[in-house]
Amino acid sequence: MFEAVQVAWSSLLDIPHLRLYLVLGWLGYLIWLGLWIVLQKREPVATLSWLISLAALPYVGFLIYYFFGPQRIRRHRMRRGRARAGLPPAPEGFHPSADAIELARLGQATTGLPPLTATTAELLIDGAAKYTALLSAIADAREHIHLEYYIFLPDRTGESLRDALVERARAGVQVRLLLDAVGSGRTKRRFLQPLVEAGAEVAWFHPMKVQWFWKRPWLNMRTHRKIVVIDGLVGFTGGINVTDDEDERLREDAYRDLHLRLEGDVVRALQLVFVEDWAYATGQAPLRLHNPAPRPGTIATQVLVSGPDSSWEAIHRLHVSAIHSAQRRVWLVTPYFVPGEAARMALTSAALGGLDVRLLVPKISDSRLVTLAARSYFDELLAAGVKIHEYGPRMLHSKALLCDDDLAIIGSANFDHRSFRLNFEVSVMFRDRTLCAGLARLIQSECCLAPRVRDDRARPLWRTQLPEALARLVSPLL
Repeated sequence: MFEAVQVAWSSLLDIPHLRLYLVLGWLGYLIWLGLWIVLQKREPVATLSWLISLAALPYVGFLIYYFFGPQRIRRHRMRRGRARAGLPPAPEGFHPSADAIELARLGQATTGLPPLTATTAELLIDGAAKYTALLSAIADAREHIHLEYYIFLPDRTGESLRDALVERARAGVQVRLLLDAVGSGRTKRRFLQPLVEAGAEVAWFHPMKVQWFWKRPWLNMRTHRKIVVIDGLVGFTGGINVTDDEDERLREDAYRDLHLRLEGDVVRALQLVFVEDWAYATGQAPLRLHNPAPRPGTIATQVLVSGPDSSWEAIHRLHVSAIHSAQRRVWLVTPYFVPGEAARMALTSAALGGLDVRLLVPKISDSRLVTLAARSYFDELLAAGVKIHEYGPRMLHSKALLCDDDLAIIGSANFDHRSFRLNFEVSVMFRDRTLCAGLARLIQSECCLAPRVRDDRARPLWRTQLPEALARLVSPLL
């Protein structure tokens, strides 16, 4: 075997002008891959990051970009357009107050979903509160239960939810479960078989199928949404997946997270988002559901959606615009902090303008690379006056923005490029002092458990500064 390799290597070296051929091949590779990347028309920083990174990896770089690089999604957008056709119109909105009209118009223009109201909006802190409320609502279901999750694992938590759905399906309730094929990839169809046998429908978002060589696989463009709609009356959304990792009753190191339980007219907008995703994932005609009569409430809400099927980056725009509109404070909680230029400018401008700007992030996230990339932005933020807290007792997984005393955005989107551009996300924007007061108390209590990052902290070159700088170079790719 070794002799055969030696003979093959010697034969390769004997090829005339081999070095010239290799150089020409590398230049051709650079030109071809460079044109491919440049024609994507992404941000210059991201484009240059890809070019520099892949230039150092001849031929292998093509495979990396093919599987993991950003994709032009004209055909993908057309598919979602077909799914959107035939859907019921968005729920009729209400007229927001004068001080909220600009953000409301921006939200509707970029998502197609108008401002609505909720009769109740409950903050569910950590998995135990979320799962208890969810199982209780499922037990009361009479017509249908719609669920969409990024992660649904076959552990104790997943089994408990599955069994509750099986019971309702056997009772005649129509259950539809949409799972992301990557996030829930460990969940085998055998685990879900009792649910299917009970009469429920299960679908997978962007399943990883073997495709023709000219069709790039969807390793990106995942549904990161967490949506549950029960009978069109009760809705759940936020950051908590279905896994033991998020139940503090089962694990001391369970994620610290935040979810929402909603009732009222806003649930119809969550229903619309699910129906569109279901039609797109299954290829079926859009569901025709009996919508209960609208129940207008006093809590001003607006569902925000974003994903690679829209170039508007709605959730990103609303975050940046909300920060710019703040007059007194901006408190941001996120597990992954990899801001673009517009978001960094908004945060630093708010702090330089004298606002109380706080950033709450995990001390160590479940991605070492993202942790390093996030810390590479700290010096700029600290210099502008941003107060940065690193939450240490557990992994912080909450995603929330609080501006002043009456504006909050809570949902599934992290504060990074992947959530703002590559994933399908859903958040809810609130104009309500009571809910914002509850969120403020929560963030304040978590800041007390999260030491403040000091601008004079020790930062050894090789252990801290260099790894952070290198991680920042690839941050546009994260």
